[in-house]
Amino acid sequence: MADFTSNFWSWFIIIVTVLSILFVWLLVITQSKKGQMSGEIQSTGHVWDENIQELNTPMPRWWLIMFYMALVFGTIYLALYPGLGAFKGLLGWSETGQYDREMQKAEKTYGPLFNRFLGQDLKTVAADPEANKMGERLFSTYCTQCHGSDARGARGFPNLTDNDWLYGGDPKTIETTILHGRNGMMPAWGKIIGNEGVFNAAAYVQSLSGRDVDPVAAAKGKKIFSTTCAACHGADAKGTQAMGAPNLTDKIWLHGGSDKRIKETITKGRQSHMPAHEEFLGKAKVHLLAAYVYSLSHQKKE
Repeated sequence: MADFTSNFWSWFIIIVTVLSILFVWLLVITQSKKGQMSGEIQSTGHVWDENIQELNTPMPRWWLIMFYMALVFGTIYLALYPGLGAFKGLLGWSETGQYDREMQKAEKTYGPLFNRFLGQDLKTVAADPEANKMGERLFSTYCTQCHGSDARGARGFPNLTDNDWLYGGDPKTIETTILHGRNGMMPAWGKIIGNEGVFNAAAYVQSLSGRDVDPVAAAKGKKIFSTTCAACHGADAKGTQAMGAPNLTDKIWLHGGSDKRIKETITKGRQSHMPAHEEFLGKAKVHLLAAYVYSLSHQKKE
């Protein structure tokens, strides 16, 4: 087992477990014979109120039978299945092995249902009611934890129902995002540009979406933006999808658009992670999932 860093702990568990089982066997055997060897029931010597005695009455036979059955079951189980340190059991069973077998069985049963859409264009799949329901179920299982049951996202997790995309909203890009995941990173600028620089940069960023700000601070912030931010967000601040840098001229904010949140983002930076789904979902399921995500913001418009 990978959890053990040395054979000592494996043997420690084996020895303690085997000795414990042997002790219980010995205890049950001795207790089952006690009081029956001489053919009479004797007092243990414990007396209360002069008349109440504790006798060495043997345990009921049905109780002993249950003890023996439990011991036999436990001994056989530890011989067949993992439980004694690194010993894998005579059957060689493991959780990962069982999981793989169940997944193979599920793939054999349900794989054809997903694969029949794999060769179709993603837009065509998105327009298919049956495929859309299958994609919706996949979304409910794997995506709602971050993007919400209505796919409208939350702070730090994009809204998938609008037409604002960090990496692009075309079918191929959406599918690539789900297959391989994304890693977004906004560097921290607080120590580089200082508190005044953060204040001015935040003022300029807010002015880009039409907010009323201090014009002097915004003018200073524009200079900071051109030297520190334009490389990712573009000179026009409309973002670059190749880098996943958001558009700063609209009113859509991934991590919050308040003055406090914007300053916090500039000062401390941001990191976001979209996990890759290809390995555990497969291309056929991802194709259906991507089609459903595409339909959330495109189907009604086409």
